[in-house]
Order: sequence, then C-alpha cells, then structure tokens
Amino acid sequence: MTNTSEYDNLPTDSKGLKNHAIFVRVLILLKNVEIHKRGQVKIMGILNASPESFYKKSIAIGSESISQRAKELELEGADIIDIGTMSTAPYIDTMIPARVEGERMRCAIEAVKGATNLPVSIDTPRAAVAKLSFELGADLINDVSGLVHDKKMAEVVSQSGLPIIIGAFGNGRARCNFGNVRETIGLLKKSIEIANLKMISDENIIVDPSIGFFRKDGKNPFFTKITKREWYQRDLDIISDLEKLDALSKPVCISVSNKSFIGHVLHLNADERTIPSVVFELLCFLKGASIIRTHNVREIKLALKALSVLPSTITDKLKFTSF
Repeated sequence: MTNTSEYDNLPTDSKGLKNHAIFVRVLILLKNVEIHKRGQVKIMGILNASPESFYKKSIAIGSESISQRAKELELEGADIIDIGTMSTAPYIDTMIPARVEGERMRCAIEAVKGATNLPVSIDTPRAAVAKLSFELGADLINDVSGLVHDKKMAEVVSQSGLPIIIGAFGNGRARCNFGNVRETIGLLKKSIEIANLKMISDENIIVDPSIGFFRKDGKNPFFTKITKREWYQRDLDIISDLEKLDALSKPVCISVSNKSFIGHVLHLNADERTIPSVVFELLCFLKGASIIRTHNVREIKLALKALSVLPSTITDKLKFTSF
C-alpha cells in the first residue's frame, strides 16, 4: 500500500512538476509589511531580552540596550523584530515564572516600539504574556508550542485578532517516530484545528516546522519527542523537504540561524555558525519560506540581494528544487 500526503495532491504543471507558486496564496499584513506567497521573503530579526538565551550575541538587557539593538536590526535590513524574553531551547532548563517573562516583555516591547516603527513579533508559549503583549501593541504572536502548551493561548490569540506563528509541537510525549515532513504536517494540522475551533482566521496563520525542537529528550516542556531519528538528521530532513509544507497552504516561517544541528554536523561553536546559517537560510528561501527568522540579518539580507542580481532564468530554476 502506498502512503500519500497532502503534498502528493499538489497541482502539477505541464512537465509534471509540483506547482508550488500558485498553491500558497495567503497574505498577512503587519503594518506595512506583507507576508504572503513564495518568492517575497521577509527577514525577522531576533532580539533576545533573556540572559539565558543560547546565542549570547543576540541578547539585549535593559531599555537602552534593547532600543539600540532594535535600531541596529532595522539598519541591517530587518522587516520584523521578534522579541523573546524566555529561552525555550529544549536542551537547557530555562523556565522562568510567567511574571518575570511578562516584566521582561513589557520592558522590551516599550523599548523596541520607542526605537523603531517595524512590526513587533513576540515569542512566547504563554497566554498571559501574549495578552500583555497585545495590550502593549504587539503585531504578531509566535508560539513554538503551536497553541498546545497553554490551553488559553488560542483564546487570547482569537480575541486579539493578531496573526499567529504556530510551531510544530507534540507536547514532549512520543508523538513522532522520525519527525519527518509527514509527521510535522500532522502536528501542524492539529494546531490549525485548535486555531479554527477558536475562530482564528486561516488567513492569520503562519506555520513553522520547529527546527531544533524535535529531540529524544529535553530539559523543558517545549520539545517534541522523536524515537527513530537523530535530532540533527531530522532538522536536515525538514530543510531538504521544506517545499512540502505547501500542503498546508500557509506562509512558512523558518528559523535555522546558529542552531545546534549546524554545530553538531560541522563541529562549530555558536559564534562560528554564521556562514553555514546563511547557506541554509538561502536554501529555505529557495524552497519557499516566507519569513526567515535570524540572528544574522545583515548577512542574509546581503545574500538575498546577491541572489536577486542573477537572471531570473537562473533563480527560477533553483527555486523549489529538490537538492
């Protein structure tokens, strides 16, 4: 018996190739920034206001430092700023009280909004922090747990009317064997169902395959347990098959910047991963990512610009190719 997926049902062109370009039609407007179909990628700059975050160069603590970093991200070419005030990296124990996360978020949002007019995304799995952020003027909610960890999150998102990035998430239990694209799509579909039940518009949903968050074990609740594939191989598999997320008809946000799979396969420390990060980010763009979430804004901006000067006959051949 042959298993089929949503990807198998994508329309094909005259050459039998999957017609990705017409399949994803969603458009989301964040202030003056449009998030929509393939080929028009936006750069989301990461600003971590959490001292425990794994990539120390992305950390900004205190209003003055956060304001300065927000200005730098804008000058480097960011279209959106994503604020995180609690690390969710699965291999470290970084849980902090919701009160502390909220206090950090208030300080960070106020500082960023005072320094730039860029749309503000807030990276939190907690409904209380999301609600506070909405009240402070956030433009986008980024939940790595896909509305699953905090049962009140979907309601908060629905009431806010804000777009939501839902991460693929299996709640730390043995939900997946390999964490491959088929299983990842299955998890994302469950989160989309949660969103739909709470009347969150399909047009407000962005999906994220959660690079780095599928593990055999972890030290906090924000990972999906896999049993038959090494975590770094799973991440490489997802990047290789990223175009298959088109089956969900949603914009795709991807975050590979300085992630641990790069360090593992290339034996690099976190501050040595910029070049391979940009290579993987370019590949994700070519495979249809709508948002590149990154620490390396200037570098990926320049790389995308370099790619854009090539004749379209070349870049069109590269896009959506199985590498």
